[in-house]
Amino acid sequence: MSSLTHSQLELSSMIDHTLLKQDSTDEQIITLCSQAVQYQFASVCIQPTYVELAHKHLKQQQQQISKVKVCTVIGFPLGSNTTQTKLFECQQAIEQGAEEIDMVINIGKVKSKQWDYVEQEIKQLKDKCKNLVLKVIIETCLLTREEKIQLCQIVTRCKADYIKTSTGFSTGGATLEDIKLMRENCGENVKIKASGGIRDIKFAKELIKEGATRLGTSSGTKLVDDLLNDQETTTTKTTTDQGNY
Repeated sequence: MSSLTHSQLELSSMIDHTLLKQDSTDEQIITLCSQAVQYQFASVCIQPTYVELAHKHLKQQQQQISKVKVCTVIGFPLGSNTTQTKLFECQQAIEQGAEEIDMVINIGKVKSKQWDYVEQEIKQLKDKCKNLVLKVIIETCLLTREEKIQLCQIVTRCKADYIKTSTGFSTGGATLEDIKLMRENCGENVKIKASGGIRDIKFAKELIKEGATRLGTSSGTKLVDDLLNDQETTTTKTTTDQGNY
C-alpha cells in the first residue's frame, strides 16, 4: 500500500491491530508491527510475552507521521486471576513498553454479585496505569442486561478510559445492541472498544455508528483495504444512477 486516503486514515486510527492466538510466533508479531506502521493503526494488541519485542520493533520502525502504541492484555482471557497477579502483569507490561492495557474483569465475581470486588480491582489497575490507557473487558456474551448496565456504571466511576465488549475467546463477540447499551449507560468520558467477530467493513461501520471509537480486530488490514473498495463501489453506483448528466 503506497498511501492511505483520509477516510482510511480515520478508520486506521480506530483499530487495535490484534494477534492474541496461543500459537503466535515472534515472526508473526514482527509482521503485525510492520503492518501497523504501514497502515498507521492505533496500536498492536498482543499477549504480554511479546510486549518487549513489539516495543523494540516499533521503536525501530516508527516515523514522525505514525505512533503505533503497544497494547497488551491482562488477566486474559478468563479474568479469574487474582487482583495481585493482574497488578504484577500490568506493572511488568508497562516496564517493558506497553502503553495501553486491556484488562479482563473477574466474571465469576460479577455472577456472585460481588460488585465491590470488581470495582476495587478496576480501580487498582487504573491506579497502576496512571496516565496510560486502561480498557476494561467485560465479556458481554456472558452477561445479563442488568449486569452490563451495572458494569457500565462501575467502569465510569473508576475513570477507566474504555469499556470493551469481548476477549474474542468466549461464546460471542461485539454486537450493535451492546455498543448502544454501553453508550447509553457509560459516562461521556468513557470510550467504547468493540472486539470479537469484526471481519467486514459493513459491520465495522455499523459499530462505529452506534458509538464504538476503537475496534479490536485481527482483520484490520482487510477492513482498511475494503473501505476504499466500498467507497469506489458507492461512487460508481452513484455515477451510474445519475445517468449521463
